[in-house]
Order: sequence, then C-alpha cells, then structure tokens
Amino acid sequence: MFRNQYDHDVSVWSPQGRIHQIEYAMEAVKQGSAAVALKSKDNCVIVALKRAPSELSSYQEKIIPIDTHVGMAITGLTADGFLLGRSMRRECADNKWAYNEPLPISRLLSKISLKMQVPTQRYGRRPFGVGMLVTGFDAQGPHVYYLCPSSNAYDCKAFAVGSRSQSARTYLERHLDQFLDSSLDELIQHGLAALKGCLPTETELSGKNCALAVVGKGLNFTVYDEEMVQPYLDSLAAKAIAVEPTEPPPVAPEPMEEDKPVA
Repeated sequence: MFRNQYDHDVSVWSPQGRIHQIEYAMEAVKQGSAAVALKSKDNCVIVALKRAPSELSSYQEKIIPIDTHVGMAITGLTADGFLLGRSMRRECADNKWAYNEPLPISRLLSKISLKMQVPTQRYGRRPFGVGMLVTGFDAQGPHVYYLCPSSNAYDCKAFAVGSRSQSARTYLERHLDQFLDSSLDELIQHGLAALKGCLPTETELSGKNCALAVVGKGLNFTVYDEEMVQPYLDSLAAKAIAVEPTEPPPVAPEPMEEDKPVA
C-alpha cells in the first residue's frame, strides 16, 4: 500500500468513502501469525501459531485468558492486544464484583467495541492494529467472536485470521457441519488440522509453536501447555500418514508374441 493525501489521519475520508488508516490497521492483522477458533454445541477451541522474533528469543504468547469463562487469541500488534486484554479483564472483574456473576460474552464485546471505536474517529489517534478471536461460554452457550480494528464484532461459528489464514477458512467451511456434534477432542483435531494449512513452507506444527486453549460447559478457560498439546499433534500426524495414498506395486509387462513359449 502506498501513501496518498487521504491517509495522513484517521479522520480523513477518501473520495471513495474509505478511511485508509483503518485499512492499514487491518493489514497489520493480515500480517500477523494465524489463529483459528471454532465451537461445538458445548465447547470452544482456540489454536494459534506462535512466532519467535529471532532464534535467540522465546515464542510470543498468542492466547490471553480473560476470565474463567472467556479468553482470546490475538494477531497483529501484540502490545495492542495485551492492552485490550487488560481492559477486558477489568470489565469482567467489575461485573463480578457488582453482580456476583460472570459478564455475558456479548456485553463484554459491546464494551470493548466501544473502546476500539474511539480511535477510529478522533483526530491524532490511531486504530488498534490487532484482531482478536474471543471465545467463551455463558448462559447462552458457547461463543466465537471476531473483533477487528474497525471495532466491528462478528459472531461466528468458526473463524480464522492472520497470515495464510485463507487455507484454514477453506478447511473450516468444508467441515462446518461436523463441528456442532463434535466432542472436545474432535474439535481440537479440527482446529489443529485447519491451523496446519497456515504454516510457512518447511515448518512443522509442534508444541513449541502452537498455542491451544479450550472453554466449555463445565470447563473453565484453560490454556494447554506444550506437554498437553503434543498428544493431539501426534494423533494428527498419525491420521495424516494413514490417509496418504500408497502407490500400487508395479505390474510386470506381458511378454510379446514372439517371446511366448510354444506349446
């Protein structure tokens, strides 16, 4: 994307009715590492790819617990994501202190959307350059929301965001009918299979570069560590080997007419 006279501030509209600063923020989300969220009738699963800025540094955290019933994965500018995560934790804590019950997911998204909307129309501010996949479970059941830099919140059955996420969205669309009745383990397998398509060339999905979290009916939001993720990766690899087509054995050529023995 190139600079033009309509992108120097978020309060400037282009003649085409576009706000370029918001579009630039959404490009930051597209450049971030991929994250996938999906839900069944009782559970939600988030899987995300973790990146290391260099070989000498550790992997950046991609999944942020918010409360016992809700958490999120971020892609884009991680500092913006952690800032919004703190705001979400504060909203959940205030609601629990005032009403002694968890904050409904839809109300939480409404509050954070209002916070994200302010920089999109105020002079001298910039939009938050982060996309968030928020999953949770409340009295209405499981939820998957995608919250983008434009401050729009989308209620989804499943979604993928980040770099190379189109292949993950294609997988989710093809298997969408299977998610509703899936068990937790099956839902995790679907999430990892979708995320695997977002990997760069010559990179394998491992417990170090993969983050996984679950939440559901009777299950608090839990982030799995590397040892807990590895069995699911091993199972996914075993299934991939099982479905690989095997080459049929070579068939010996029939002898020519003059080579056939005479009775």
